[in-house]
Amino acid sequence: MTEHPTSHEGRQPLAARPQERARPRQQEAPPGAAATAAIPGPSRVPGTAANAANPVPNSAPVPGTDPAAPGTDPQAVSRREGDRLRFVGAATRRIARGIDLDEIVLGLCRASVPTFSDAILVYLRDPLPVGDERPVSPFVLRLRRTDRLRLTDEESDSGPEGERLRLSVTDAQAGLLPAADLCEIRAGGALAEVLRGVRPVFGDSAAARVALPELLGAGHAVPTGHRAILAPLRGRRRVIGAAVFLRGTERPPFEANDLLVAAQLATHTALGIDKAVLYGREAYIADELQRTMLPDSLPQPTGVRLASRYLPAAETARVGGDWYDAIPLPGSRVALVVGDVMGHSMTSAAIMGQLRTTAQTLAGLDLPPQEVLHHLDEQAQRLGSDRMATCLYAVYDPVAHRITIANAGHPPPVLLHLGGRAEVLRVPPGAPIGVGGVDFEAVELDAPAGATLLLYTDGLVESRMRDVWTGIEILRERLAATAQLTGPDHSPPLEALCDDVLDMLGPGDRDDDIALLAARFDGIAPSDVAYWYLEPEDAAPGRARRLARRALGRWGLDDLSDEVELLVSEVVTNAVRYAERPVTLRLLRTDILRCEVGDDSPQLPRQRRARETDEGGRGLFLVNRLARRWGATRLSTGKVVWFEMATP
Repeated sequence: MTEHPTSHEGRQPLAARPQERARPRQQEAPPGAAATAAIPGPSRVPGTAANAANPVPNSAPVPGTDPAAPGTDPQAVSRREGDRLRFVGAATRRIARGIDLDEIVLGLCRASVPTFSDAILVYLRDPLPVGDERPVSPFVLRLRRTDRLRLTDEESDSGPEGERLRLSVTDAQAGLLPAADLCEIRAGGALAEVLRGVRPVFGDSAAARVALPELLGAGHAVPTGHRAILAPLRGRRRVIGAAVFLRGTERPPFEANDLLVAAQLATHTALGIDKAVLYGREAYIADELQRTMLPDSLPQPTGVRLASRYLPAAETARVGGDWYDAIPLPGSRVALVVGDVMGHSMTSAAIMGQLRTTAQTLAGLDLPPQEVLHHLDEQAQRLGSDRMATCLYAVYDPVAHRITIANAGHPPPVLLHLGGRAEVLRVPPGAPIGVGGVDFEAVELDAPAGATLLLYTDGLVESRMRDVWTGIEILRERLAATAQLTGPDHSPPLEALCDDVLDMLGPGDRDDDIALLAARFDGIAPSDVAYWYLEPEDAAPGRARRLARRALGRWGLDDLSDEVELLVSEVVTNAVRYAERPVTLRLLRTDILRCEVGDDSPQLPRQRRARETDEGGRGLFLVNRLARRWGATRLSTGKVVWFEMATP
């Protein structure tokens, strides 16, 4: 609950104008009424100049007089109606400024207290239905917010206690609520009838005298006279809550026209809440869509370490077309991908998801980078003539310490060398994906151990304040400066490097979403690689066992010899059965032992349960039982079957 001082944003309730100040003071309420009135402390009608800027919609008629009766000043009546209209306009504008649910409810409370009422209680349906959703039964209202007029020190010291405090509206977090926190609406009850009627009612009306105790809860006093208004909050399709406006005894009671004011406030608030709930659901769906389109976690391939970042353009526009990916390939290689679909909408995110899935499928076929971009271009054209994207596709080989890069209109990558030199790689720019009818070119470059490759989207380097190449130069200088801090013999930590790169963004540099992928090349030393060609003949399995035993002895892994020889023999035997060209056998030693057997047959092996009478079909069963992991990948020239063993 929020308490307000007597001033409202620096303004106080409208004072009675000079011709109104001379009118007699409102008659004091009888003691019984003062004891039962459920209203906050007294709200005086002070005569200050600031009140002219914040008119009170009900500032003056003396009780017992009719503003429209003969003898009533027509100019005073006209001024009061003008004040009321100006208040409604200002209040509805304030409510409309809110974006989320809390801002809209706060706007209603701040607009109402103290200008229109001395206190307000806002109840909302729990849970709030979204769009065309069917509301959850039972119909429950929860007290969302309470605001009241707070007394100043001077006011709290004057007057008897009964006049100074009528309703204890305290902080909801303190557990002292002015009304019940929850209210379950009984079907056919008085409160249900008032809510169904939609129109606001006075607290002393026949319907409200029964409905208010049901809403506020047992033991809470209900104001007497026209000092309370119960206003249902109806959205586009259904009632979503209720607001209770309260006035103190030193303030004129509500008039009939104030019901129209309450109706306007309730209508604008309810429609705003409907809008906020729908916006919140759309933002949640967009956030989930973006999250599922990007990888949950990066793989940890042999010979390279990876780190990534993604930043949306703004909290209110979390959906974009930027993506990154790291895809393990046969031979301990890894494909590094960064792309950017034009636009910031759900459509852009959906197209990004389709292109990312296509890139993963093409990577699984082990196509060259330029061929991958060519097929991505064809896929983008099938999605539509205006589906444009940029993409950079790179394949890193940790054994050869080389990287092959193809570009489709994307900003060039930056390579940070171990000594601290940052280099913008010269790769052919290419045309964006979706243009059609263009060829893509790949280049092969050195990838020395200890170097870091940084792939990014244009949101990192381009903004309204600088062009792409200026941003790339700033990025290069930033990377070089960061590397200097760690010294010439050590590479900066990847996670810290990504954070430091993002710190280069200034306040006006976030015009686009940003995808960032950093790869630290560790490589695999030649001494940890053993590679052979085997002729497709019956003697190949025996030769493969001998070669594997020698390599394991050289690496000090004799404890694995028996299991590795058995598995190598089974996999090579299966390859020789179908191969027409020499079979390849490669062993890689890192933190694990990896064995790869390649042949020119595209048919992938499948594990099956062999029958007792079968002579074969048990090789992959043994591989599955003894190996830490195993798999098979189809290549453009055949396939590779691999397995991994944990090292002691």
